[in-house]
Amino acid sequence: MKDDRLDIPVFLVSKLIKTQFPEYANLPIKPVEPNGWDNRTFRLGTTMSIRLPSAERYAAKVPIEQKWLPKLATKLSVSIPRPIAMGNPSEDYPWNWSIYEWIEGQSANTLKIYDQSMEPIAKELALFLKELETIDSTDAPIPSAHNFFRGASPIVYTEETLSAIDALKEYIDAKTALSLWKSAISSKWNRKPIWIHGDFSAGNILIKNGHLSGVIDFGGMAIGDPSCDLVIAWTFLKGKSRELFRAALPFDKDTWERARGWALWKALITLKSIPDKMDTKAMEQRRLIQEILEEHIP
Repeated sequence: MKDDRLDIPVFLVSKLIKTQFPEYANLPIKPVEPNGWDNRTFRLGTTMSIRLPSAERYAAKVPIEQKWLPKLATKLSVSIPRPIAMGNPSEDYPWNWSIYEWIEGQSANTLKIYDQSMEPIAKELALFLKELETIDSTDAPIPSAHNFFRGASPIVYTEETLSAIDALKEYIDAKTALSLWKSAISSKWNRKPIWIHGDFSAGNILIKNGHLSGVIDFGGMAIGDPSCDLVIAWTFLKGKSRELFRAALPFDKDTWERARGWALWKALITLKSIPDKMDTKAMEQRRLIQEILEEHIP
């Protein structure tokens, strides 16, 4: 996908705040590092954050978060973003944007977390998904373009996946990848749709003092098949922590196979986008793909 994301400098964010929320105009604003892909995040004072979609395809997520996050927050034991206000489009910035309460913690993808210390985090991640699953889903959003159809069947990405397998056949076990993909799309979620986060990844998980302190970036939330959220078993967890996570979420084999399919799709398209298939990032993706392919779902 062509990178058409906006550059959103601090002075622009400051102007939006001064114009639309003058009560916060004297608070310092600084970028959060590392910043996200879908949104640009800034800290506002010490107790708030500002999030602005980086491209039009992410803009539909803002009103969804504004509507549903307050309802989800009352049912979850871990902190999630609480909307304070929604900003409006302006002549300087074309979409709605949000002010949230600040959540303490460091992004999990910036931390070196050792295997043993991952075990309590794995249990806490599973508990979060179990709590999310039980929340009333009446009138909740369904998988669509707003969340790139997460919560639907991975079959929606068959053409892209098959193309990636063919393009990468010199670097991966293409035969096994094709077999896994066929298995992943051969079943469907046949239970009542349940809440999904939609982008349950290390970058959206906050850790403090070795424990889960928050989950952010709910713009991909919807109700449907939870297999897309289980991808974190491969992208973040490993070894014993993966086993604990899986044991705490006793979904059937088909659901875990669809999760493997989602994990494979993302790893394939990521590897395909890297020009040098032998550089460090590419080798990490190749190792991840091999691990996904070798995984045994009991």
